[in-house]
Amino acid sequence: MLTELTLLQFRSHRRAALMLDGRPVAIHGSNGAGKTNIIEAISLLSPGRGLRRAGADELMRRDEAVGWKIRASLGNGQEIETSAQPNASREVRIDGKAAPQIGLSRVLRVVWLVPAMDRLWIEGAEGRRRFLDRLTLSFTPSHAESVLLYEKAMRERNRLLEDMVRDASWYVALEERMAQAAVDIRANRGQTLARLKAAQEGAATAFPAADLMLTQEGPEDLAAALSEGRARDMAAGRTLTGPHRTDLEARYAAKDQPAAQCSTGEQKALLISLILANARALQAETGEAPIVLLDEVAAHLDATRRAALYDEICTLGVQAFMTGTDADLFDTLGARAQYWEVRDVAGTSEIIER
Repeated sequence: MLTELTLLQFRSHRRAALMLDGRPVAIHGSNGAGKTNIIEAISLLSPGRGLRRAGADELMRRDEAVGWKIRASLGNGQEIETSAQPNASREVRIDGKAAPQIGLSRVLRVVWLVPAMDRLWIEGAEGRRRFLDRLTLSFTPSHAESVLLYEKAMRERNRLLEDMVRDASWYVALEERMAQAAVDIRANRGQTLARLKAAQEGAATAFPAADLMLTQEGPEDLAAALSEGRARDMAAGRTLTGPHRTDLEARYAAKDQPAAQCSTGEQKALLISLILANARALQAETGEAPIVLLDEVAAHLDATRRAALYDEICTLGVQAFMTGTDADLFDTLGARAQYWEVRDVAGTSEIIER
C-alpha cells in the first residue's frame, strides 16, 4: 500500500504530492491534463518500462529537460525512489540504498489495465505474452531474471545466425542457457494460469471467467530442438522456437467462445476479470493484494458494471488508482475512495484533493 507519492519533473508534473490512506483513488480531469502520468509513475515502482513502455528520457518534462524523480512511502515503512538524469538509465533506491530494478518486485506488486490493452485478444501474440509475464511477475519476482537470461542468450544466438556462423561450438553454451531459462519460464507461466483459474472458481463476481491456455510453447527438450533447427533458423535470421513464441489463448468460459470472437465489451470484461483474479490470488497467497492501476476503465463500462467493479475493489481491499474524465464516473464509490482532480495550467499539471 502506498501512503505517500511524490513526482518531481515527471512528464507534465513539475511537482505533485499525494497523501494516501489505503482507499481506492479516483483521479479525474480533462483529456491531456496529466492523469495517466500519475499512474504511469506508480507503474515505474515495479521493474520494467512502466505502462507506456517509455524510455527514461521520454519521462522528463520536455520544456526543462532536467532529471525526473518518483518517491513513494509504503504502509510498512519502506521507501522507494526511482529517478533518471538526461541521457542516463533510470536508477532505483530502496530504503536509501541502490538496488536493481528486480528488487522492486520484492517490495511492491503492481498490475495494470490501460486502454491500449483493449485489443489484446485480437492483435499479436507479443502483447499477450507481455500481459502474461506481468501477471507472472506479480507472483514470482524471479520470473523477470529468467526472462532476461533467456532473451540475452537468444539475442547472442540471433547475432550468430545473422552472421551465418556455422561452427556448432559457438552455439552450444547459448542454447543450453536458453533451455535452462525456458524450464523456469514455462513453469512460472503455468503456475500463474493455475493460480488465476483457482481465483476465478467460485468467486462471486459480476465479471465473466476466462479459460486460459498457453499455445506454441515449443518442445520440452529445447536445447536439442535449437541444435537441430540451426539451419532453418539461420535461413530465417532468428530463433523460431522457444517460450518467446508462446501465445496466451482465452475463452469466455460461460459461452465457450474464443475471446477474439467476443464483443468489445466482453473482451474488456474478461481483462478486468483477470486483473481481479490476479489481485484475489495474490491476496490469498501473500496476505496482501497488489496495487491495481486502471486507466480510463470507467468510461468503457456501463453504470451497473462500474458499480460492480468498485464493489469488488473495495471488498478485496485493493488500493486501486483509477482515472476518468468526469468525477461522476466514480459517484457510486462515495466515501469509500479518495478523489483527486488534475488540471492543466499553462502546460503544467496541478493536482488537488477533493
